Amino acid sequence: MKAIIHPSKCKGMIKIPPSKSMAHRAIICASLANGKSYLSNIDYSVDIQTTIKCMQKLGAKIECFKDSLIIEGIADFVHLQDHHIECNESGSTLRFLIPIFSLTNEKIIFTGKNRLLKRPQKIYEDLFTKIGANFDQNDERIEIQGAFVSGDYTLQGNVSSQFISGLLFTLPLLKGNSRIHILPPFESKSYIDLTIQMMKKFGIIIEWENDLTLFIQGSQKYQPKNVIIEGDFSQFAFFGVLGAINAELDIAGMDPASLQGDKQILDILHDFNGCIEENNGIYHIQPASLIANDIDLKNCPDLGPILCILAMFSKGITHIKNASRLRLKESDRIEAMVSECAKMGCKIEAHHDEMIIHGGYHKPVLPLSGWKDHRIVMACAIALSVLGGEIEGCEAVSKSYPSFFEDLRSIGIEVSLYDER
Repeated sequence: MKAIIHPSKCKGMIKIPPSKSMAHRAIICASLANGKSYLSNIDYSVDIQTTIKCMQKLGAKIECFKDSLIIEGIADFVHLQDHHIECNESGSTLRFLIPIFSLTNEKIIFTGKNRLLKRPQKIYEDLFTKIGANFDQNDERIEIQGAFVSGDYTLQGNVSSQFISGLLFTLPLLKGNSRIHILPPFESKSYIDLTIQMMKKFGIIIEWENDLTLFIQGSQKYQPKNVIIEGDFSQFAFFGVLGAINAELDIAGMDPASLQGDKQILDILHDFNGCIEENNGIYHIQPASLIANDIDLKNCPDLGPILCILAMFSKGITHIKNASRLRLKESDRIEAMVSECAKMGCKIEAHHDEMIIHGGYHKPVLPLSGWKDHRIVMACAIALSVLGGEIEGCEAVSKSYPSFFEDLRSIGIEVSLYDER
């Protein structure tokens, strides 16, 4: 799909879709609870549909309604429906579920699409080896057999937090207590806190013994609960930047008390001289003379692409540090943003763990590429709302935000979509 975006002013109010991070976690917790849970404010992105289908294969009964789910969770791990678990492009689904599905003690084959199985999984390979279980990976599938056991686990803190969350979902179900020791530097702690927060809603208690050690009591049971999924600050960021570079905009659907790491976008906009005010959960944003600043992505790596656009529209030079994990997403997001921002007249210097962005822009002469990556497509679309131009490969937004272009239109951005087939 190709999008042609005409320079146009945004206006009115946009309601941000529910948090994909929180929805993944809630669906998993509800599926592990013996009883019925009701989850509301659900958005059926491809990633969320993927997690639903995987938990159904584990034996959970899930009824899908327009924007809600009724989930009857499993009582045990002996009702596996299928040994082939398709994770599409969802890194969260894959990494959250590998330890959980190990508890079936069956041979399980995980598959995926695009770059998913090229993303690093050595953390799990090493852990499976440690417990004497099988973990075999190639470019087409991951095969596991053998169950995790309680005990002490040590993980590097500068790898994806999804590995730690996968263990957190699993270890409370085992007999015996466990600990997870995290080696510094510890990045993306905010995502661990989201996992702990959601598990607590379902009756599972995880404790921080100190800044780098998690204590997990064994023989716990998930309890069914009713949960409303909060708005997604990673999606908020696109509209926050839109309001800062385009025209004033109100943004609703957010929880100001959220623990999401991507809530850091609020501080970043302030640091860039952005004009943003909050009143009863509605954020009012208006254009400002943006000034470059330094950004640390340690706890908010998903913000990387849209922050490149913020920097592009700011006066001065922006340094983005702790950026290396952007190379391990649906695309190499550093390479992608260097390429697409260059088409828009912006110079980005890319190093292993840092991006240096020189403010400046012009209307692109060539079409922009979406790189088969939802966040690249959405970041480029926000820039083109000011500059005008076209993006190829826009279907990638279905991964996390299927109604993205429809929502842009609803607030006045002129978008024309064409099927490229």
